[in-house]
Amino acid sequence: MGSIPLPPNPWIETPLIESSALSKAAGCRIFLKLENLQPSGSFKSRGIGALLLHSIINHYDPDIVHFYCSSSGNAGLACVTAARKLNRPATIVVPLTAKPFMIAKLKNAGAYDVIQVGENWKEADTYLRDRLLKNNEGGVYVPPFDHPEIWEGHSTLVPEMARQLRDQGEVGADALICSVGGGGLLCGVLLGLERQYRDWNRDCKVLALETAGADCLNKSLQQGQVVTLPSITSIATSLGATRIAQKAFDLAREHGIKSAVLSDAEAAMGCWRFADDERILVEPACGVNVAVCYDGRLKKLLPELTPESKVIIVVCGGSNVTLETLMAYRNEYGWIEKSMTKDIEVPSTLSAPDGALHDDQAAASNMSSKHI
Repeated sequence: MGSIPLPPNPWIETPLIESSALSKAAGCRIFLKLENLQPSGSFKSRGIGALLLHSIINHYDPDIVHFYCSSSGNAGLACVTAARKLNRPATIVVPLTAKPFMIAKLKNAGAYDVIQVGENWKEADTYLRDRLLKNNEGGVYVPPFDHPEIWEGHSTLVPEMARQLRDQGEVGADALICSVGGGGLLCGVLLGLERQYRDWNRDCKVLALETAGADCLNKSLQQGQVVTLPSITSIATSLGATRIAQKAFDLAREHGIKSAVLSDAEAAMGCWRFADDERILVEPACGVNVAVCYDGRLKKLLPELTPESKVIIVVCGGSNVTLETLMAYRNEYGWIEKSMTKDIEVPSTLSAPDGALHDDQAAASNMSSKHI
């Protein structure tokens, strides 16, 4: 008898592309790892997909496995999308405050059921554990970030990027940029680098970005221990973990990562600039990664970078964003463009809010840059 075939990976290999616009803006070579193209719309397809796959393979009866997750955001979408790929049901429990837009996305993705209960995530999660998982032998709890199998899934990014760089005639990278919420992605990146160090520059820097009001890692590193935020006050709700995973904190200290915190206005600016420069729509939790490319922010954080340095941004994606949301950000935070350096060769400078570069200025710049 032949062996039983393993289920397919519920995530895909995503492109790694060099961005001319962001490279010009940042003053170094910027590569984009497009995790926004994962089946669920975010990087979470890797980590949560790996957890679901591991659970099915190791369950005594895979046919009775039923996944349960209490996230109305990208983790919930990743759970539903991966479960559907693996032909298993997934029930999502969300608080009454969950946005109808995301509930519709969960149902459209193929959720077995979406249950709204409780005034907040904790009440929804308690209901899931006490009422749905209790005495359910096929039930599998799916956390959003704090699980070894999730970290292992995210670690697949690193060898994949190393091979893609080699295919482009490049070796390693000088820096990796990723945003941090609970720390699942950061854990995966750092574990992957530990195992793939031969394919990377040994002094490859990892820049971990958060927004003010969702900066549990930065505050923990400052205090030398894991701390809990009293609440999340940032618009980057996908980074909304009040407490960093202990493993992420330990790895961050061990590897000496660079931790930085940007404002909501900067993260929002990263969203509309990214849409204009690369035609990609992302949440502020991802926009914060892109924002550092503009107005000299990256060079201030990593002054050792040169024009030939290779920097990879993990475009983590996220589904809780619409054109209407993006326009609201431009209206509320467009003032940030007034103090930014204007570069005619960066397309998003021309389309920036509040006439950051007027047509007559653009024409003058074009005339002065023509060669005779």
